[in-house]
Amino acid sequence: MTGIDGQVVAITGASSGIGGATALLLAERGARVVIGARRVERLDEIAREIRDRGGSAVTCHADVSRREDLELLVATATDEFGRLDVLVSNAGISKIGPMSDLDVDGWSAMIDVNLRGVLHGIAAALPVFRNQGRGHFVTTVSTAGLKIVPTMAVYAATKNAVRTLMEGLRQESTDGVVRTTSISPGFVDTQLDGSIDDAAVRAQIRRNMAEFGLPPAAVARAIAFAIEQPPDVEIGDITIRPTVQG
Repeated sequence: MTGIDGQVVAITGASSGIGGATALLLAERGARVVIGARRVERLDEIAREIRDRGGSAVTCHADVSRREDLELLVATATDEFGRLDVLVSNAGISKIGPMSDLDVDGWSAMIDVNLRGVLHGIAAALPVFRNQGRGHFVTTVSTAGLKIVPTMAVYAATKNAVRTLMEGLRQESTDGVVRTTSISPGFVDTQLDGSIDDAAVRAQIRRNMAEFGLPPAAVARAIAFAIEQPPDVEIGDITIRPTVQG
């Protein structure tokens, strides 16, 4: 038995990268996972892999910009397993580029997914956690919010908004019912660059990922560490980056 064994964990953005690696690792350690993303075919592949290894997984289409999709994700967990112990809000997009590009649609998309998506998850899961008397929000933020660099201003702003949101929720939850954890990864070798429209910026990000990006499993282990702590221990913030990242 571990601190993860038997827990019910819902994960957004679980069709690849950090979300997919987290689903595989937590299921391996005994969690029952509900994995959500827009790419249902890829979710089904991950769920089959988990089941083939003897784990427990169900899938749910989840576009985090839609409140009803997060409500469905949480309802799927409670309907299938009777409870929800952890919500990992991992879905995110990176429409980065110089602000002079005036990519207003890209800015709005990041707000919808990176910030509003987290709020939708809180709105769906918080009542469940309160009714149960226990629950844990784990949210993927970014080191982009810790070191502000050109081309990432709006992306960093959405991530820092989430960081502020999680701290506010933590301070409202000191009765011991709800735990919050913010995970800030640096460069991780994922498909996040696929949402970058600026070709030059996308190429540079891809080079960095290929040269020194962490494997998604490294971040999954950090998430598992936060989840496996006993109920009276809260890991508020974890920053995880390649040792060579500036």
